[in-house]
Amino acid sequence: MKLLLDFLPILLFFGTFKYAGAHAQQSADFATEHFGFLVSGGVVGAAEAPVLLATIVVIIATLAQVAWIVARGRKVDTMLWVSLALVVVLGGATIWFHSETFIKWKPSVLYWVMGTSLWLSHVLLRKNLLRLLLGEQLQLPDAVWQRLNGMWVAFFGVMGLLNIWVAYTFSTDAWVNFKLFGGIGLMLLFTLAQGLYLSRYLPDESAAASKDKARPGAQ
Repeated sequence: MKLLLDFLPILLFFGTFKYAGAHAQQSADFATEHFGFLVSGGVVGAAEAPVLLATIVVIIATLAQVAWIVARGRKVDTMLWVSLALVVVLGGATIWFHSETFIKWKPSVLYWVMGTSLWLSHVLLRKNLLRLLLGEQLQLPDAVWQRLNGMWVAFFGVMGLLNIWVAYTFSTDAWVNFKLFGGIGLMLLFTLAQGLYLSRYLPDESAAASKDKARPGAQ
């Protein structure tokens, strides 16, 4: 459920963009009529309507996501607050200036904020944020936690650069496809690779159970 909630804004952005792109003129007329007051000049063209409508949807979806978490009495993750701020500011700029450039930078800025947070926490505060988040579930040597932190810092840095490269090298349609399939796919692959790497450092439960049975007085 949480995974679906996390990815919901991206899925809605993708779906809205694709639908509006297939009905460009109708989407432009709809955007002009209902959201013209948000746009400089008050008129939305057919070429820009898909990304503008998708941006409006992702802003609303992210706001709803935060409101849902708050309404349930749960703590909103810091990164979700950062994501909300970025999507409102950069998304708002995209809508007002009729420019998709601003919203295209949002994933990169978010990646870099996450990577910088992990790096600065380690360098300045001598704290490993990953260990603080996962330390109760994973028992790992200190050196492994440090390497894990460094890997995620590097991954977020590369993902930010990759997003910008796709945004400026390919069409907006290709960037939207990458945002959903490429971004999420690479994240899942990297997480899987991390799991395989960490598996060698995790305690062998079967071996631990055998030791317990071998102890004097074990039943």
